Amino acid sequence: RAPAGGGAQTPVMGLQHLFIINRSGGLMYHQDLTQNAPNISENDWLLLAGTFHGLHTIASQVAPLASSGIQTVEGDSISLCCFQTQTGIKFVSTATAGTAGLDGFLHQVYQKYTDYVLKNPFYDMDQPIHCELFTRSILQLIPTFTGSRR
Repeated sequence: RAPAGGGAQTPVMGLQHLFIINRSGGLMYHQDLTQNAPNISENDWLLLAGTFHGLHTIASQVAPLASSGIQTVEGDSISLCCFQTQTGIKFVSTATAGTAGLDGFLHQVYQKYTDYVLKNPFYDMDQPIHCELFTRSILQLIPTFTGSRR
């Protein structure tokens, strides 16, 4: 992003977004992980989840060797990392390009998911996650994340 004056803005390193996609491609959860994360509308989140799920599925089917689908995507200014569980739930994080350790971060998020969401007796599988304790625990992970440049 460039400031209003037209000069270049120094990018902020680190995490930007987290989203969780169910096995059918539906958006279960999304969270901005920093104030500098680009704003994404609710409709765009739904579109992003469905599109990523479709690309992930296609990638796993057309790969010449057995594949679990898309794990990382690198761009000039963004890194995307995906961790898929055995049950097909996808944990996806975006960060500024060159941020390392996203897979470790997603494994920590998955641990919080099992602790706060799956053990919640009021949660229905594959439904949107509305658990304040889960969100708080995710936000508490951010200061411990050391995603330095590679």
